[in-house]
Amino acid sequence: MPRQPVDVIKRYLEDAIAAEKNFESQLRDFAEEGHHSHIQRLFARHADETRSQYERLTNRLHALGGSPSGMKSMLAHMFGSMPKVAQIGHDDAEQVTQNILMAYTVEQSEIAMYEALAAAAAAAGDNVTESLAREIQSEERRTADLLWQELPRAARSSFDEVTGRRTMTP
Repeated sequence: MPRQPVDVIKRYLEDAIAAEKNFESQLRDFAEEGHHSHIQRLFARHADETRSQYERLTNRLHALGGSPSGMKSMLAHMFGSMPKVAQIGHDDAEQVTQNILMAYTVEQSEIAMYEALAAAAAAAGDNVTESLAREIQSEERRTADLLWQELPRAARSSFDEVTGRRTMTP
């Protein structure tokens, strides 16, 4: 049986809300790790932006008569922490680089997620949700670009510290 367009949009919104809620807590953790203060500030600022995205998405879902899914949030949190396992075996000095890698990957995934939401909303004639998805997608792209710019410097710094090639400067 075909679903109503609004039900499809609400499901996409629930997915985005769960993803943002989970990623906010990861970003706050990243902001506490390492000794690169400018990268810690970048993570903290994006955690605040992610909180705003979560709130805007939740408001839109409520306006459509829906509410966030506790189950999706729980699953997103459970699976969202799995990439940290990949850091096993890395030196502590590599933590910031690994966090940038994880955050960049999440940002790219979110860009795709918002593309799907925007396309579905456009197909449903829901201009408000489409506009919200494009707005948030743009924020995710900006953050992904910032992370990409930081990655080479962080990787080099981690490499130098791990190999003893030079002294780290915060």
